[in-house]
Amino acid sequence: MAGLPKLDRIDIKILTHLQRDGQLTNVSLSELVGLSPSPCLQRVKRLEAAGYITGYSAHINMRKLAECVTVFTEVTLADHRREDFVKFEASIRSVEELLECHLLSGGYDYLLRFMVRSIAHYQEVIENLVDRNIGIEKYFSYIVLKTPLTKTELPIQALLGETK
Repeated sequence: MAGLPKLDRIDIKILTHLQRDGQLTNVSLSELVGLSPSPCLQRVKRLEAAGYITGYSAHINMRKLAECVTVFTEVTLADHRREDFVKFEASIRSVEELLECHLLSGGYDYLLRFMVRSIAHYQEVIENLVDRNIGIEKYFSYIVLKTPLTKTELPIQALLGETK
């Protein structure tokens, strides 16, 4: 992390509050972190420029809009050369229904998270991926029945080893 600005407790507070509510006004944020508005805005701009803040977005409740199904899929590639991973990852970037892709160690290579209209829609998506000949040897699908907990806030202070 050479070249990145050193973060202090106020920077951490700014990140914590902005991830909780990205629509905070600068005045409200400055009050929450104990700064006047101008230095607070300068810090936010510095955090954005350094890549600590990568964007702002709204969390959408898809179940309010339409029926949908979440599917986790374990994928094992046939070969494990660097170019096999590059080919697979490049190809899946265009799949709109794919929300997450994680390269893992262990019994399979990738864990994917899809959101689709139905099980039939998921089957179309996964068959399309297999038909692309991008190295998928096998896959296992897990249909989510219920999601009792979803967190969108990162535990910044805990991950940095700080106490509240």
